[in-house]
Amino acid sequence: MKILCIGRNYTEHIAELENEKPEEPVVFLKPDTAILLKKQPFFIPDFSEDVHHEVEILIKINKLGKYIDKKFAHKYYDQIALGIDFTARDLQKKLKEKGLPWEKAKSFDGAAVIGKWMSKELFEDVNNINFSLEKNGETVQQGNTQFMLWKIDELIEYVSKYFTLKIGDIIFTGTPAGVGRVAADDELVGYIEEKKNFSIRIK
Repeated sequence: MKILCIGRNYTEHIAELENEKPEEPVVFLKPDTAILLKKQPFFIPDFSEDVHHEVEILIKINKLGKYIDKKFAHKYYDQIALGIDFTARDLQKKLKEKGLPWEKAKSFDGAAVIGKWMSKELFEDVNNINFSLEKNGETVQQGNTQFMLWKIDELIEYVSKYFTLKIGDIIFTGTPAGVGRVAADDELVGYIEEKKNFSIRIK
């Protein structure tokens, strides 16, 4: 399986990092080794002093597809979860300044948190899902999928032009504003529509 991540998909997040609004989705990959194992803490890597949380809605692909038309994209996933795209922001900044790929800052071991999968049928409209992240009991990120620049079905159409989607592949759909640094002993709890989806400790 592979993890496809979408960057710069919420306008306010683009503004907070002073990035340019993209003309098409920004796509990068994480290997399966980036997945944080269940019930394990997240260990801040020794190569970064500024790791940020980025909470995101995830979808899991349930059938093989290539060049998927947007109008059929809803048939290619039936589960939704919440996750975190951990980012070594200091390392990413250095890489971007040199025009180099982001993978070392985004795809290191443990950098992908995947919460509990939920049936898509639980949601009246996948383009109107509220989600949030609490850090030490305080809400630090809030989002709604209606504010995505590219909605879920559009993302499936776009990425399937370049990558054959296989059963079990996961798409991270982008993070809203409010990203920030994590520190040892922080507790991060993610919610989808008031329901707790994951909880992790930072070490």
